[in-house]
Amino acid sequence: MKRYQWMFASVCFGVALLALQQSAGVERFVQYARQQASGIPMAESYQTDLSMAASIHTAQGRRELQELRARTLEKIQAEAVRRKVAPVNATLDRIWKAIPGYNGLEVDIEQSMQLNEQQQFPDPPKLVFREVPPEVSLDQLGSHPVYKGNPNKPMVALMINVAWGDEYIPGMLDVLRKEQVQATFFFDGSWLKKNIATARKIQEEGHELSNHAYSHKNMSQLSRSQAVQEITKTQTLLEKELGVKNTLFAPPSGDFNQATVDIARELKLRTVLWTLDTVDWRNPDPSSVVRKIATRVEPGTLILMHPTSSSSKALSGMIRSIKSKGLKLGTVSEVLSEKRVPQVESAGQ
Repeated sequence: MKRYQWMFASVCFGVALLALQQSAGVERFVQYARQQASGIPMAESYQTDLSMAASIHTAQGRRELQELRARTLEKIQAEAVRRKVAPVNATLDRIWKAIPGYNGLEVDIEQSMQLNEQQQFPDPPKLVFREVPPEVSLDQLGSHPVYKGNPNKPMVALMINVAWGDEYIPGMLDVLRKEQVQATFFFDGSWLKKNIATARKIQEEGHELSNHAYSHKNMSQLSRSQAVQEITKTQTLLEKELGVKNTLFAPPSGDFNQATVDIARELKLRTVLWTLDTVDWRNPDPSSVVRKIATRVEPGTLILMHPTSSSSKALSGMIRSIKSKGLKLGTVSEVLSEKRVPQVESAGQ
């Protein structure tokens, strides 16, 4: 009887041992026995196993990250081809004379990849753009007057020549402020000398201040020394009284010759005229001024006006009609610059 009991117990023990060997506990025990036999401590063995598992997981993560980077780069490169805009060189036109260039636009692939990594690779990927300057700039064209900006640039400027009176200036400033528009005021020096306070108020409103000679003489009829004096006297007032570093010159009555342009260039000034004239000095009906602007304004237009009753009353309607065409209003310097008008595609979008 004892013999059968012993055999039954042996069989049960064997079954139990087999089941335990299939469990994690026995597996550890078996490993422990083997490690003891090999002389390697159990703790070190477990650390080796964990390190291997972590290494395998990290390698897989690196592969997945590399694949994600590759897919994102491929998408960015495809968008770069699709969205590239070539720059436009400055050029000389038979009628409009010097026309400024306009920057191109391209995707900055390196910066775009960095942005997408920081944002954990969104889909579609974010794009960072940069402007590409033209090969030929306005300065490289030589000594020529400018009548308009680049036709590819959706921006317009109001150039306000001031040589008499100031009664309409406050009302015009109110409209410009309300519409959030900065204009360029060209000051006659003799007017400026008597109206520094008004000029300073215009400056405080954020408008551009520029040179309209000193005594409203026809520049083409002056000697070289007289022309230099007309320009430099006003330039000195702008610098000393208002701290302005001006770069533009608008000849009085639009009268000039090549000598005028050359002298201005020597004085580091660009001669600027206009694309579209309100002829407000004839006191036209304000509604007719608005219609004229609405009908004829286009990208790059420089609009000539003065602080008159007609322009003062027409100004709000002029601005609204310009904006309704999707055109932005800026200063003359902004219109003539190569810098692009901000579009939907901007850095980080």
